Amino acid sequence: MAVSMRKQIAQNKRNTIVIMVVFVAMITLIGWLFAWLCDNPTLLIVAVLISAGYAAFQYFAADKIAISAAGAHQIERADNERYYRTVEHLVMDANIPLPKIYIINDDAPNAFATGRDPNHSHLAVTTGLLEVMDDNELRAVIGHELSHIKNYDIRVSMIVFGLVCLVGFMSDFGLRVLFYSDRKEEDNSPVGALIALIVLILSPIVATLVQMGISRQREYLADASSATLIGNPDDMIAALRKLETHTRPMHQQNVATEAMYISNPLRKSTISKLFSTHPPIESRIERLENAKK
Repeated sequence: MAVSMRKQIAQNKRNTIVIMVVFVAMITLIGWLFAWLCDNPTLLIVAVLISAGYAAFQYFAADKIAISAAGAHQIERADNERYYRTVEHLVMDANIPLPKIYIINDDAPNAFATGRDPNHSHLAVTTGLLEVMDDNELRAVIGHELSHIKNYDIRVSMIVFGLVCLVGFMSDFGLRVLFYSDRKEEDNSPVGALIALIVLILSPIVATLVQMGISRQREYLADASSATLIGNPDDMIAALRKLETHTRPMHQQNVATEAMYISNPLRKSTISKLFSTHPPIESRIERLENAKK
């Protein structure tokens, strides 16, 4: 399993580079469309500068926004010794700093980690998770989230989240420019306008699909990493089965932070399952079972 996991980590790192290049290209293309639609080349420079500023803001603030959106409150050891000590023991095994530890008052069993690196990380679980998981299953879930921290998944997720939001914002603004632009009639090209319309509509969809793809792969990797960290894949499998059995939507649902959780926190429908940032739990269990052979 260790060799396979190293291959997965290496592959994810390569995929991450490709994804970042795709996002930069999309943002540059949308910026160029701004410049073309408004007949003002400087708008491309403005769009790139705004993008860079927004990305920097997301890099330093997205974790705090996610914690606030989840309704999580920070705790100390005395507030929940079982949970706190489990995290303390596992961070020593994982050789990473202790993250800030939070609890979310919600009956739905779930957990997430966020932050820009292991030195600036946050870990949150719901009261529902603490109630339904036994000690070994709780270790597995926390190991899963700590693996996201150790593998720098949290940084990639935060960057991708910020870029998805940025692409959506720029596309929306571009559509407004397309329909309300004061370009002269003779400068307008029906073909050009149609291409711009298609790009502006499809960009957010493509960005969301990319986010979905990277999130799914990192969930598989975190499951395998947790199994290695705690030394028993059966505990991770048992935790996943319990998550599937007790699954329910969280009270504070948020599409923007959906990808961070160990289990999809949103209300499920046939359409939402197709575009979920999470792979089916049955598929995750199957991969862990196959890794044992």
